[in-house]
Amino acid sequence: MPEDKGHDGVKELDSLNSDRLRTVQLNVCSSEEVEKAVEIVRSSLKDPEKGMWGLVNNAGISTFGEVEFTSLETYKQVAEVNLWGTVRMTKSFLPLIRRAKGRVVNISSMLGRMANPARSPYCITKFGVEAFSDCLRYEMYPLGVKVSVVEPGNFIAATSLYSPESIQAIAKKMWDELPEVVRKDYGKKYFDEKIAKMETYCSSGSTDTSPVIDAVTHALTATTPYTRYHPMDYYWWLRMQIMTHLPGAISDMIYIR
Repeated sequence: MPEDKGHDGVKELDSLNSDRLRTVQLNVCSSEEVEKAVEIVRSSLKDPEKGMWGLVNNAGISTFGEVEFTSLETYKQVAEVNLWGTVRMTKSFLPLIRRAKGRVVNISSMLGRMANPARSPYCITKFGVEAFSDCLRYEMYPLGVKVSVVEPGNFIAATSLYSPESIQAIAKKMWDELPEVVRKDYGKKYFDEKIAKMETYCSSGSTDTSPVIDAVTHALTATTPYTRYHPMDYYWWLRMQIMTHLPGAISDMIYIR
């Protein structure tokens, strides 16, 4: 976490003055910083040979935009944090986790199970986290390490992931960088309608993150943690069941319009 930037989260945690808590600056896109974090953790353990119990991969960024509106660079930026950051962290900490027969908890999303228009940069990374977690779970099973995935629903209102200002800034940059043929074919009216729809979605969702925290806690501490946790309201839970269990033609008829 960006300790040197003095973010409020770091200040709040440090103010607890707990000898069981230490904040560490960590950019999950940097192999150097990840390895430094591993060494900090290892040096903090009473007996490194007994390992470390749990790793929670929570770092994530998001954006929006239909496929033709989204630059390849944006796809790479989101994947570098959400997917490769998760892979990088997990691979680096696994030797310690294996020694403790501990836990890996990966924060995915309901959008790692069902796709959504205008969210492809985010969706493909979370689908990747799901696949990575499944493969890792199979491999770690005989070694006694348990791997869980938490798939939160819409908690945008609680996380302040977007603000009206940030949405407009993203939209302006997106429009300015569009190929001329795309701007001409879709038109500004269509583009603005999609941005307005995204603004409505980004002001929605639950403001209470406790279901997500409870899921992570259970995954770390329960004797038999679940493979997947679904902290989301009933609308999104039902939609996910329909989109993952019924033929695509049916879910398309219900949700694509």
